[in-house]
Parts: sequence; C-alpha cells; structure tokens
Amino acid sequence: MGVKAATRSAQGPDVIYERIRTMAMTFVIHPGERVNEVELSKALRVSRTPLREALNRLMVEGFLTRAPNRGFSGRPLDAKQVYDLYELRLAIEKSTARIACERATDDELADLERFVKASKDRPEDTEAASLLALDEQFHERIAELTRNLEMVRTLRSINARIHYVRWIDMREGQRRHTQQEHLQIVRALRDRDPEQAADLIDGHISMRLDQIVDVIRVGIAEIYMRPDAATAARKAAG
Repeated sequence: MGVKAATRSAQGPDVIYERIRTMAMTFVIHPGERVNEVELSKALRVSRTPLREALNRLMVEGFLTRAPNRGFSGRPLDAKQVYDLYELRLAIEKSTARIACERATDDELADLERFVKASKDRPEDTEAASLLALDEQFHERIAELTRNLEMVRTLRSINARIHYVRWIDMREGQRRHTQQEHLQIVRALRDRDPEQAADLIDGHISMRLDQIVDVIRVGIAEIYMRPDAATAARKAAG
C-alpha cells in the first residue's frame, strides 16, 4: 500500500465531504466549472470512491450540478436562485421568531442578548468571515429556541447555500446595521411580542433582497480572480 495509500485512507467520508462542501460553498469550484475527479482526488489525496460519494451528496444538497456525459460542475451563482433562497430564509426565520417567543425561557433569551452585545463589541476591522459566522450563529440560535430540529436543519442548509453572497455583503460594510437590528430582535423576543419579532426579521432580511444583484456582480468578479479548485485543494492539503 505504501505511505501514499496510508495518507489517502486517513480521511473519512465526512472529512472529505466537508472539505469539498467548503470549496463549493465559497465558489472555489467556479460556476459551471467541470469537476475533474481524477485531479481533485490527487489534490485532496483521497480515493475516488469516497470522493464520488461526497460529490453525489453535494449535488443532492444543491452545491453542485450534474449533466449527462459531463459529470459534476460548480453550481451557478444565479440571482434568481439566491433570491429564492433568501425568500425561503425569510419565511423560515419569521416562523422561528414567533415560535421562539413562545418556547424560549427567560434565561435563554438573556443569554442570546449577551451574545449579541458581545458580538457588537467586536473591533471594526474584524474579518468579514468571522462577522458572518457570528451572524449565522445568531439566527441559528433563534431557530434552536423553537426546539424544532427540522427548522434548524433547514435554516443551516439555506445559510450554507447563500454563505458566499452573505460574506460579500458583510465585507461590503453591512455590519453596523446588522448588529443593531439583532439587538432589536432580541428585545422583541424578550418582550414576548411574536409579531414585532417577525416584523423586525422581515425588515432585516428583506433589505438584503434589494441588494442581491449588486452583491452577485461583486461576487462573480471575486471568484474569477482566485485559483481553480484543484490548485486550492493542493494548497489546503499542504
């Protein structure tokens, strides 16, 4: 088997899946770019079978596409698809806010408010990726307060598929609005006012809908200034 075979077998299917998922989420695999499985297998130092399993899973989840006689390709960065995902996110999050008003304990909401205030105090030059992680965590924590695991799972899936667009949005300077809006949402939850909480969520997310086309334009330019998937994978593998 040798050293190379031992290195290949060290990565389980979940690790391989997460690595390629990150590449797909952030468009290291360019929109419409054909995934060269042989090249990617070598770059990641994994065998073809778990690689193919990961690619199939990512296709089902909407991170890749597949065409006859062409294989897997990077998903499009399409304004209509992103808009649809934002609409779905809005519907889910308005529901989670209403349900959280009913089911969350006072201690849980106080803890959420402390989290928002701590996030608000992050330095202005904090990287966009770190700020986005905090933002995603805030919204997913509200979903967790519903005690509905399917809502949590759905929201996490949506967030993963719009992660790149939201990263561009955060990088372009949306932070100052985001943190204040989060605090207002938490206060509505603590007041046990489901309609106010839902209305604030609506305004918070709907504002981003109007900016999708501009954000995608910036995002596409960013994508094609970066290396291709195989090159990025080799760098990640060391």
